[in-house]
Amino acid sequence: MTFYEKISAGKFIVTSEIGPPKGTDIKEMLDDAELIKNKVDAINVTDLQSSVMRVGSLAICRLLLDKGITPIFQMTCRDRNRLALQSDLLSAGVLGIENVLLLTGDYPSLGDHPEAKPVFDLGSVQLIEVARTLQEGKDMKGNALKGAPKFCMGAVVNPGADPLEPEIIKMEKKVKAGAQFFQTQAVYDIGLYKKFLDSVKHINVPVFAGIVLLKSAGMARYMNKNVAGVFVPEDLIKEMETTKDKSAKSIEIAARLIKELKPLCKGIHIMPIGWDKKVPAVIDAAGL
Repeated sequence: MTFYEKISAGKFIVTSEIGPPKGTDIKEMLDDAELIKNKVDAINVTDLQSSVMRVGSLAICRLLLDKGITPIFQMTCRDRNRLALQSDLLSAGVLGIENVLLLTGDYPSLGDHPEAKPVFDLGSVQLIEVARTLQEGKDMKGNALKGAPKFCMGAVVNPGADPLEPEIIKMEKKVKAGAQFFQTQAVYDIGLYKKFLDSVKHINVPVFAGIVLLKSAGMARYMNKNVAGVFVPEDLIKEMETTKDKSAKSIEIAARLIKELKPLCKGIHIMPIGWDKKVPAVIDAAGL
């Protein structure tokens, strides 16, 4: 079954992600992808994650396909104008890449080339509309295409946004534009996530809850202070603070959250943030 077919059939979806390296040595990254090849339904390939210059997502997605791994091509609005965005989507179609996650992207000032000029010619909702239009055989200006791509289109949502209403409005716009699934920002507070789900009951598109592996109490406090919409409860912070084995505790917490979230959502998206080799242990501990 394709990724789209699995979603359409109502299968509980498990995805993870890999970040291309800063350089051409991709062996370790591909090895990490192989570790979860048979444990997940698809693997996201991040697009210059955190605005750091890296190998491009498109090339890595094609390499994953060659290894029999289903990729999700992440594409941000940060670095390309509408010409390049459309061209890269067509390129993805030519390369056989069927799954895309379309998002705005971090601001360049957060990355390793802070002087880089941001593009943001389009927003995430517009980019989803563009991908849908290309599938209909036309470009943004209505010009006919000679052959059209076919995508399963994903988007992102932040269930912890405060206020939440603007996030829900944008989510509705993304669905209207053509989004077929959502992956969320990191979820640590189950009660907060339940409130979000109650608010989006009218949106009939599957949502995959995001799990970010906690590396330390310091990381948790940093996210609480600096990452909009992410709230790590104090009891989880204390667990990370008092443990002697942060790696084992991180896996335990992630697995526990997944077990609590599974009855509530249509899937889980695991974001290891550099701890890629721990993803198999998380999946096994969560019983996925």
